[in-house]
Amino acid sequence: MKMSRKESVRRRHQRVRRKLSGTAERPRLAVFRSNQHIYVQAIDDVQQQTIASASTVEPALRSQFETGSTCEASGVVGKLVAERLIEKGVNQVVFDRGGNLYHGRVKALAEAAREAGLDF
Repeated sequence: MKMSRKESVRRRHQRVRRKLSGTAERPRLAVFRSNQHIYVQAIDDVQQQTIASASTVEPALRSQFETGSTCEASGVVGKLVAERLIEKGVNQVVFDRGGNLYHGRVKALAEAAREAGLDF
């Protein structure tokens, strides 16, 4: 029986999460991609705290883009979260693609974060 797309993403995410974990010095940059928006947060798994986050739902970005489901919007979110992390003194992260394939909006977010100064 063929798995649903949602089930495939869930299983990939579990497989990825077994191998990585975030710390205060090198937090996990977790990406969630919905059909209309993209969300990213830097998480310290040891203390179970979110250090910084950004998404296309934020009022400043929502007015900037007609829809949050474009690579351009994802790039702006990646740059924004990188700036917020660097401001807090974090330069290195572990990238958690959230079970999504590394292309399209997820790739655009990661590349923008790298260009803004984050080290993956």
